[in-house]
Amino acid sequence: MRIGVAVPDELDEMALLGRIRNGDRLAFQALYRAYFSRLARFLDRLTRNVPLIEEIINDTMLVVWQKADTFDGSCKLSTWVFGIAYRQGLKALRGLDEPLEQQEDQLGAAAAQPEHALAARQLQRGVSRALDTLPVEQRVVVSLTYYHGMAYQEIAETMGCPVNTVKTRMFHARQKLKDMLSDHREEMR
Repeated sequence: MRIGVAVPDELDEMALLGRIRNGDRLAFQALYRAYFSRLARFLDRLTRNVPLIEEIINDTMLVVWQKADTFDGSCKLSTWVFGIAYRQGLKALRGLDEPLEQQEDQLGAAAAQPEHALAARQLQRGVSRALDTLPVEQRVVVSLTYYHGMAYQEIAETMGCPVNTVKTRMFHARQKLKDMLSDHREEMR
């Protein structure tokens, strides 16, 4: 089994976790690499603080290393890891004395024509600003759903709340985003 930068499947991850439980540092490095970019995207949406993201990822993965033997398999490993990252992120945000910095995502090469690039950049900024105005809990639900493909049950396990709470947060987030983005579309005309 060769694990590279690609995300291993659930069975590979469980095999890595078993090796991590036995103190295998190479298995830990493989799991770290597999989760780094996924956690970075998630934490960017949560914290909007680029310098803080790597620190939170390191704290998260340290917990995974130290608590690997406590994972009981009652949820997916990714749900457990994202739950740890969520709690570490909230803890880091509470410890900040500075306002959260706003980072713009980089556009892909898909927008080759200037007018399309400008429209895409404006839409991206509008969506990013709209997401930034949501309460943290709603922003996390949106991020885990749309950017990480998690189901409501997984999000509930990650956030430590009932599924109905996740649904309610998503409902309110969608309403707010709809209102804010319709305002943005009016400005674009």
